[in-house]
Amino acid sequence: MITEIIDKYLSNEASEQEVQTLFEWIDASEENKKQFIALKKTWALAALSGEVSSDYTPVISIKSKNKTIQYLKYAAVFVVLCGLGKLAFDFSQKEYSSKEIILELADGRSENISKENQTQLVNDKGDLIAKKFPNQIIYFGKVEDQQVVYNTLKVPYGKKFKLILSDGTVVSLNSGTTLRYPEQFGLNGKRNVYLTGEAFFEVAKDKEHPFIVNANKVDIEVLGTKFNVSAYPENPSVNGTLVEGSIEMYEVENKLNAVLLKPNQMATWNNNSKKITTKAVDPTFYSAWTKGELAFKDTPFSTIAKIIQRTYDVEIINENTVLAKQNFTGTINISESSVENILELLKRDTPFNYSIKENTITITNLP
Repeated sequence: MITEIIDKYLSNEASEQEVQTLFEWIDASEENKKQFIALKKTWALAALSGEVSSDYTPVISIKSKNKTIQYLKYAAVFVVLCGLGKLAFDFSQKEYSSKEIILELADGRSENISKENQTQLVNDKGDLIAKKFPNQIIYFGKVEDQQVVYNTLKVPYGKKFKLILSDGTVVSLNSGTTLRYPEQFGLNGKRNVYLTGEAFFEVAKDKEHPFIVNANKVDIEVLGTKFNVSAYPENPSVNGTLVEGSIEMYEVENKLNAVLLKPNQMATWNNNSKKITTKAVDPTFYSAWTKGELAFKDTPFSTIAKIIQRTYDVEIINENTVLAKQNFTGTINISESSVENILELLKRDTPFNYSIKENTITITNLP
């Protein structure tokens, strides 16, 4: 019977009850785990040779908080590649060592944004410039162009934050992100902000004042729209994903190297090739983090490890050669998941050992 369930599982035909039965059987003994791994590897290798379909997408769920939570809606896509090697992620020199969100003001002062920090910012005339809350800052007003000054907000690993700029633009900032922005926009000219990391923009419409996101070596220009930008410094690319409206991505040093996006498209700038490519996507997948979810689509574990590090403020060192070659697809609810939950979930598809010391996670092969 269990052989039949494994066959259905690998062919994406197993019911949720059959999947649960399979997982219970795997957990029952080390011998069962080894047998399952051997069968899965044989099946995957056969898929590569064309003997079976390679679109294996089993449904995976785990128990958390006394209820079953389906984390991976499409579950894990198992990929076997030739060649071995050690893949490690050591982020001990992370840029964001502070555990607090830091606001650097134009005059050189810095302050931490905390639960106790709820204040108002006024100018010399007593005019309201901003209201500061534990989870967001709201700015107001415009100034003469020569009076525009820039603040910088740094969001550490493990946290997110929201800004409402003085023009009404809403910016959601993901973990490990820095945004440099005008305290108040000018009456004339363009609306420029500078991003390192990831942010979702809901830009207030203003045809006379284009909104420009400066990210690495490309600019993204809009009039009014919703889009996501991912420009983390450790990645050799910048992604701009459009939800609604239109945006243009162009190279800073060569504005003729440009693409105009339509909704449900993503533009990717490659820093090595200096090329911008586009493709059709589901934009909700790329903005899932704004709703408290981590979404993956045929994503390498190396990328998933980086996302987990930023989201949970941990360091991951992966020494498991099989896991390093895996791709995964699915959605994880951050508020209902811990790092341990995610690791235990991944272990069900690709068994491995791991240890946690302070905020460092080391993943190793099974004995």
